[in-house]
Amino acid sequence: MHPAAPAYLRVVRTSGWYDLIVTAGFATPWTYALLHRLLSAGGDAAGLGTMPALTPMQTLYANLMGSVVVVWSALRVVRPLPLHGLLDGLARVLFSLWQAYALAHGGPRVLWPFLVVEVSFGVAQLAPWLRARTSAAGRESVRPS
Repeated sequence: MHPAAPAYLRVVRTSGWYDLIVTAGFATPWTYALLHRLLSAGGDAAGLGTMPALTPMQTLYANLMGSVVVVWSALRVVRPLPLHGLLDGLARVLFSLWQAYALAHGGPRVLWPFLVVEVSFGVAQLAPWLRARTSAAGRESVRPS
């Protein structure tokens, strides 16, 4: 699949919808408090551990992240472009690194399902760019001088 292909743009839009649905609850203090309780209860019920106690600073950072991701998600839903997929793939690499870091340092195991989705969307959005780059580099090496 090429980054300009309609199928790729559907992946970009789908990742936008996923992020919008998953992160909307992080965007305000009230919705984050509810989401925090739900994640803790779900993690406890699934044996994945609970979220750390809710603090004003944790809420602030969750709200900042949620607000930015909601806007970024809306852009990809309304106007999916190949560049948006590339940038989102790069952002997912960073999010995956920080989730893995948190898990390696005692973070709640309820992060695992989110990490799996981050890595999956990251691969789906970056692989076409890597294939296109490799293909272009191969064509360059066989051109006559």
